[in-house]
Amino acid sequence: MSAILPQNPSTSTDPPREFMVSVELYIPTTTSLGFRKPAVSHRKTDRKEPGKSLEEVPKMVKEKSSWISINRPPAWAAHWRPATCKVLDEDDNCRLNIYLEETILYQTIYLHMLSHTDIRHADPSMFLRKDCIGMFSAGGQRWSSGIHSEPIYLHFDDAGACNTWLVLLRSYARPEIYGQTFFSSDGGLYRMWRQVELTVLQGRNLGHQKPLVDANASSVALGEDSRAESEPVDLDVFCEIHLNDNLCGRTTVKKGVEFPDWHEHFMFSDLPPFQALQVFVWKEKRATKPTLLGSIRIALTNFRRSEDVEGWFPVTQSSGVLTGIQVGEIRMKLRVDEEIVLPHLSYSGMLKVLHTRNVLEWMNDFERKFQLRTFSEQLMCFAIAKNVLVEHIMEYAEFEVDGSPSSHSTLFRGNTTFTKTMELAMAFYGRAFLEASIGKVIRQLCFEKIAIEVDPNRSGKSAKDVERGVEQLVEWCQAIWDSIYANRGNCPHEMRRLFEHVRKLVEFRYKKQYGQETQNGELPLQSVSAFCFLRFMVPAILHPHMFGLAPGLPSVTVQRSLTLIAKVIQSLANLNATVQKEEYMRGIKNFLQQNLPTMVDYILVVSTPIPDTYSPQSGYPVFSHQRLKVVNCLHQRGSTMPILEREAIPLLPHVLDIPRHLACISSSLIRSTRLAASKAKTVEKGDHLSDLCAQCFEVEEIGLQRVSQLATVEPHPATLKWDVSHPLVMDEASQSPPSPTSPINLRGQKEARPATAPSLSDQAPLSSHNHPPPEPLTDSSSGGPSTLRRGSVPEIYTHQLPTFMERAPCTTSRPRFLRPKSISADSLSILMARSAGGRTPSPSTHTLGSQDATSAGASDESSRKMKNIFNGLLTRR
Repeated sequence: MSAILPQNPSTSTDPPREFMVSVELYIPTTTSLGFRKPAVSHRKTDRKEPGKSLEEVPKMVKEKSSWISINRPPAWAAHWRPATCKVLDEDDNCRLNIYLEETILYQTIYLHMLSHTDIRHADPSMFLRKDCIGMFSAGGQRWSSGIHSEPIYLHFDDAGACNTWLVLLRSYARPEIYGQTFFSSDGGLYRMWRQVELTVLQGRNLGHQKPLVDANASSVALGEDSRAESEPVDLDVFCEIHLNDNLCGRTTVKKGVEFPDWHEHFMFSDLPPFQALQVFVWKEKRATKPTLLGSIRIALTNFRRSEDVEGWFPVTQSSGVLTGIQVGEIRMKLRVDEEIVLPHLSYSGMLKVLHTRNVLEWMNDFERKFQLRTFSEQLMCFAIAKNVLVEHIMEYAEFEVDGSPSSHSTLFRGNTTFTKTMELAMAFYGRAFLEASIGKVIRQLCFEKIAIEVDPNRSGKSAKDVERGVEQLVEWCQAIWDSIYANRGNCPHEMRRLFEHVRKLVEFRYKKQYGQETQNGELPLQSVSAFCFLRFMVPAILHPHMFGLAPGLPSVTVQRSLTLIAKVIQSLANLNATVQKEEYMRGIKNFLQQNLPTMVDYILVVSTPIPDTYSPQSGYPVFSHQRLKVVNCLHQRGSTMPILEREAIPLLPHVLDIPRHLACISSSLIRSTRLAASKAKTVEKGDHLSDLCAQCFEVEEIGLQRVSQLATVEPHPATLKWDVSHPLVMDEASQSPPSPTSPINLRGQKEARPATAPSLSDQAPLSSHNHPPPEPLTDSSSGGPSTLRRGSVPEIYTHQLPTFMERAPCTTSRPRFLRPKSISADSLSILMARSAGGRTPSPSTHTLGSQDATSAGASDESSRKMKNIFNGLLTRR
């Protein structure tokens, strides 16, 4: 177990000057050649039964998974070595020493020279390990005995240790703060936060070379031709995701015949100023090094912010004589977020309004009026940071349980605000609990590719084979249930409180309605299992890759096995020992009857809080005492920090950032309000939502003033990238500075923030500024503006790449985009004015971006090229 131990504090009140922790350090292949070879045991082991001796399962998965390390090592090379990390706080300087074998100084990292974005969580797909921290440092920011340019990766024993050390290391690094030199009242004007979400869905025609086609051909026709001409190519392929030329994630290896399915989600948060995202598609070979099949390059500088874009992206060869040849397509879903985060005091008005209601009521309004389903997590994180989420969920549960006779059979079965929030809360608090309960068994099942089939109509086998399938099903169900039951004491305290409230609420309401003796005596227990199993354990069994329990989408046969196991476990959770509806499932009746008593005991345990919150059975991490020492140290050091720098340090134990969550809520609500206004959907005056919207616009005005204030100090060419889009601000506010899309970094050591591309919702209300209404950038047969949709699956081809899709660079310099700035709503209106009325508004009435657009649209040919910026993102109906 990891532990942070302060060494030799000067007094009882002074903060610790040293911290130590035991970790595992990733050693690159080139570096590991200089170390001793680890001892390798050649002792043979017999095949283990399901659920037994599972400690070796993760190692087996890592070794068998192909090409999971940055460079393929020799067979004996050990990538992970035990190490000791020591943080030495020396007032103005702070360094991290990494020791191998407790005495060999491997590297020294100068933490005070790093940025916050240089220290972040490593995606689990990198090494098939959770709880890893990656540290990206340049040569002058560290010392080592040799020449090392690779990132440092540290693996911790548990999430508590990982989060604590992430916050501790960041507290000594420098946050990305703008205006720090000239405005010291808050320690700066604002800071930045960036995130990229990528889902690699599936591929098609991978390995099939396709020459460049006519640019005038329609995307629909191209898609039909590609399917007709291509022949399936048998390949094992996987993808690597790079951000700013740094490897950040990998997919699993899939067969490339026809349509390989990945459906793997990646989230890269706390990023530095990004430039490009690249997806490299590799062809896996058994005994040799993989070969590069092709790549996709997406320019994030001009990518729309906070909008989901889904489509088929062309995979092109980027080297050799066949550069630019398309070798397949990958269907991906991408979202780019970039927010200005102000000091916490700037959100005081928002906080005052948010505290007037239950957070679940806000979630309901956000989803019902603005369809902001994704921002329920932002509201939930805000409530968790304020330590009010559990109380708000318990309060809202009163509306779900009415005690009516018709409700007991459907209690907590529908998708309401309460049930969906319970799902989010369980997924947040119960990550470690879920991993301990079913993680090892599920990974073993997936690794061994267990194929269970008990339906004779599906298998076509004899009765004896079906009977053996039933025995195998019972064997794995027992292994999973034994693991679940053994970890019942690890249920988090927050989940215990919620389950207890639900159980007692149902028991009180129905007892009051029907008396003590009623046929619904098991209903309180079933209400707990409706959350713990129906909405938590069982979905994780069905889709382990979505809960981080297994890498990648399981195969069809393994998915069938998981489905059968999930059915049995859910029947047990329903306290139902009767024979299943399917005749072939009768063999599990004995399993259900034998385990019903233990299921009742399990439900009672997880729905009963432990008074001693720091006991091992309370669900709290045993790391809490050591974490308190770090928190005390941060509190004492934070009193001397500037406001913005102090607020940039996340809060333990969940690494939350309240100002950042409020900034995301504010910007999203503003975009949705403008979109609603463009569709003649106004928010009612005087209600809570209108008050929150008003506070959000005040926050935006503060942000505008701070960015404008910074721009007046030192003019910078980046200021030419700003756009004005303020359709809903009142007349007196219309004189405010332009909207901040490219704040300047005056620290000199960092790159200026890339231009923020507008969202579709920001382009909607142009008519309120007397601009021509936007029309689709396609031919007249494609329909009206409604054809521009999010989440569609368009065809994006090499010959007509939009601005955010770059061709593979042929030289070292990166090619320029069609525009030197992000496309604003005003400039788009000029581009579309030709199709609307055949006339172009005067340049004097628009921003600088509009003048650029007018000059660029001098001819039909150049206008057609500029329209390609959204080409491939349109859907024909």
